Amino acid sequence: MKTAKLIIGIISIVLSFLVLFQSCAAGIGDAIVDEGGTSGSSGMVVGIIMLISGIVAIATRTSRGGAIFCTVLYAIAGLLGINSNGIFKDLIVWGVLCLIFAAIFFVSVIKNSGTSNSPDTAGQIQGDKK
Repeated sequence: MKTAKLIIGIISIVLSFLVLFQSCAAGIGDAIVDEGGTSGSSGMVVGIIMLISGIVAIATRTSRGGAIFCTVLYAIAGLLGINSNGIFKDLIVWGVLCLIFAAIFFVSVIKNSGTSNSPDTAGQIQGDKK
């Protein structure tokens, strides 16, 4: 799972720049249309959350707490992306991708929750081998 977290982190960082660029263009489109659209600013928030989650995913590949943090951030970004698309219809795609990343991190948290070795059990395991 450490490799998957690394790959997701790298993909998330690279795609966050694309989302940020598209959000700037959508914000300009929202300003030109002048109908009160918020897809540009919502896309900026999704892009920033993706960037933060990607950095945290890479930095805390072996930590369960980092995976939980990334799960929450990706879920927030996904829900925000799906619910506030406006003229920026690609925001739905990025929102679904964030929800997929959240699901992967959630599965990694659930899968690794039963394999934690506390110092007490590690000593018992080593003592049993002697």
